[in-house]
Amino acid sequence: MEKMPCYSILLVFIFAIIYVKTDEEASSHMSKTERISLREESRQMFYHAYDAYMDNAYPADELMPLSCKGRWRGVTPSRGDMDDVLGNFSLTLVDSLDTLVVMGDFAEFSRAIKLVINDVTFDHDIVVSVFETNIRMLGGLLSAHVLAEALKGDVPVLEWYGGELLAMAEDLGRRLLPAFNTSTGIPHGRINLRHDIRGLSESRETCTACAGTMILEMAALSRLSGNPVFEQKAHKAMDRLWKIRHRTSDLMGTVINIHNGDWVRKDSGVGAGIDSYYEYCLKAYILLGDEKYLARFIRHYNAVMKYISRGPIMLAVHMHRPHLQSRNFMDALLAFWPGLQVLLGDVRPAVETHEMLYQVMQRHTFIPEAFTSDFQVHWGQHPLRPEFLESTYFLHRATGDDHYLQVGKTVLRALQVHTKVPCGYAAVNDVRTRVHEDRMDSFVIAETFKYLYMLFGEDKDLPVKLEDYVLTTEAHFLPLSLATDGKNGSYMTIKIDDEDDDKYKRTCPNTASLVAEKVRQPMRQMLGSKAARPPARLRPLNDPRQIHALSDMGISVLTLPDGRVQLLYTVNTAKSAKDAAEGLNFMREMSKFNSLSDTENGVVAAGIKINNKIFPAGPGHFGKDLTGSTMYSGNPAFAIPIDACTAIENSKDVVGKFVIATRGDCTFAQKVRYIQEAGATLAIILDNVKSSSHETTALFAMSGDGKDDIEIPAIFLFSREGLYLTSSMQQNPELVVTVGELRSLKQQFEVGCDNGNCEPVTDAVPSDKESFDHLKKVLSQIVAQFELSLSNEATSQKSCSEEPKDLLVSKDNKFVNEEVRSHKVCTNGCDEDERSSETVDVYTTPPNTNKFGDI
Repeated sequence: MEKMPCYSILLVFIFAIIYVKTDEEASSHMSKTERISLREESRQMFYHAYDAYMDNAYPADELMPLSCKGRWRGVTPSRGDMDDVLGNFSLTLVDSLDTLVVMGDFAEFSRAIKLVINDVTFDHDIVVSVFETNIRMLGGLLSAHVLAEALKGDVPVLEWYGGELLAMAEDLGRRLLPAFNTSTGIPHGRINLRHDIRGLSESRETCTACAGTMILEMAALSRLSGNPVFEQKAHKAMDRLWKIRHRTSDLMGTVINIHNGDWVRKDSGVGAGIDSYYEYCLKAYILLGDEKYLARFIRHYNAVMKYISRGPIMLAVHMHRPHLQSRNFMDALLAFWPGLQVLLGDVRPAVETHEMLYQVMQRHTFIPEAFTSDFQVHWGQHPLRPEFLESTYFLHRATGDDHYLQVGKTVLRALQVHTKVPCGYAAVNDVRTRVHEDRMDSFVIAETFKYLYMLFGEDKDLPVKLEDYVLTTEAHFLPLSLATDGKNGSYMTIKIDDEDDDKYKRTCPNTASLVAEKVRQPMRQMLGSKAARPPARLRPLNDPRQIHALSDMGISVLTLPDGRVQLLYTVNTAKSAKDAAEGLNFMREMSKFNSLSDTENGVVAAGIKINNKIFPAGPGHFGKDLTGSTMYSGNPAFAIPIDACTAIENSKDVVGKFVIATRGDCTFAQKVRYIQEAGATLAIILDNVKSSSHETTALFAMSGDGKDDIEIPAIFLFSREGLYLTSSMQQNPELVVTVGELRSLKQQFEVGCDNGNCEPVTDAVPSDKESFDHLKKVLSQIVAQFELSLSNEATSQKSCSEEPKDLLVSKDNKFVNEEVRSHKVCTNGCDEDERSSETVDVYTTPPNTNKFGDI
């Protein structure tokens, strides 16, 4: 039997229903009557916005829903770069033409096309965004043309159409072409519709998404018009972007110099500035059938899942140092990612990340423009973006799970209650106050209401077969038949050094049988309904995925008899030279991380005053914060059982007291939960690692388990400080201790702590500074050797240099081994058996711990 092409299956598979009924899903089941009602309410929402625009703003680009008038470039007050989307070319109408088709309103679709043909011109002396004009205007014209041609044989009201929109699209495409006239082929970010790039010599930078989100529309324009130049230019830009990816991590930065191809900003994520580049790598394969784009996307995807994905959370990292986080917040644009994962066929992580985003939405009513990893608002705006609904739609199509209909219903209600105004729908200026902004972007009609309607609709509700089209980043329809019709192909060939173990290499995606609710439920438990605490920055080194990733880099994880975790780096066990170089970078970063003081690594140290001594203590990622001047005083008492992993048996003896329990056998949060249930006012957890102390071990914060039900404060004491506490209790059964933020305790109780000049915590940087500096020097030498090795890959001459000794570095960064041995560090020209077995050991904190968390 002849095999179906993979790119066809990519679109077809999402309609397969994989559905196993659970109690949770039964409760979220949506009746057909309710679904139809929501579909019709979505239709009414679209027309409320569309009619408001047509009655009060057209032919302006956008509707200002609070002012109830149109937004014109050069007429209404400027909003700076935000106005680069405007070109005085009736943006909202053009962008929403195909939504009229989705609604089945062919009469209005026909009328709107005639308005565009008669009223819209591109001959304006206006500088516009190349990216936005491409995805909204060019994409809107092409999609409306394709749908009009497909329907006119069956819809009498469209019989008059003769390809006028395609001619307009070609005119606009020609006006955008000069943007590609750069030495790199990467297009300018802006262009003048009348005077092209003249006068724009100061334009030197563009974002990765801006340059890499042209190929679908440009290739479609070429294949529909027969003029190959548009596709050629877009291919060249994509090829150059691929060339300048970071070769070690396979990640992309966010801002590029268009003239020399250098990276201006090297932070890498899946959100703003880079999002639709990844999307178009996959969709270029789906639409055009060019396998190089699938190969590229798989490389990028594996890198994203390795470095950027942290379970359901997507964090930005440095593309050249991917183990380092570049910022502590996520942006709303990453909400498209689960939908893209569905297209690839990787549904499980899509369910996880979507659930994380849903938790954010439930907490703030809307997904804010940017939010931190503990779901706090970073930027509060919400311009009614469609990306979350887009992923909701694709997940529902892939799983058949009514949960996603309920999610859509929640979004719909939020829009109706908080954004609907008499003249359309107004963006939210701040999700915390829900104050409106006089703004309704074209994508609200073109995408947000389109995805809502399609989510609640069924196949028979749509006049076209969705499996015959790919939806662009602006939800415009481009036909899959373009893969063979008018094929121009790629005019620049690049060899892609695929690795044999790429997870998705040359495979057709499919959804493994899964019950989405079983994936979502652990996410809720981990994140918590309110997700009040951030996750630990580093995961404990017992996660199999993390250990596997370290193993690829030549790093082994060993647990020593004294409870410490040892990282052992050996060059010749690395998977490849590239992975070995990554391993060295990781070890260097771990060395730097271990050297940080507690305040530098983010722990706000707690403290405990016992008699006249004040000791640092680790805070918890749960319960009351021990910050500021608030302090707690009380009598300590022991829990029975002492590990507090079951209900406290001596609850009458511990009511109102500070209950002491030992570490081990269950999570910190579970211990404190039992202690709280017994009526205690504070929990003190003592370390079970013998002789540990804040003087030799970095302070860390106890991590939670995602549930937000702990209200009492809790602290962690190392063994030596715990021994002092228990000895003091034996000597004085009525002992009173005070707990609070360490700095505040020292300010109040220590002599000579004036003007707030109190050391917050004993610095974890070793007193033996010379030893630590030597460690850094040796690590730098090893890294330099590998950089030299990688730069000389093309040479065949053997080049080996001597490199000093194995290192075994303890937590206090003093050398353990006195023996000095020499090993050869060779470039790729050396024989395999000459490769170095260079070994560096770095001790970290005890097992299952790090400076930010414990399980």
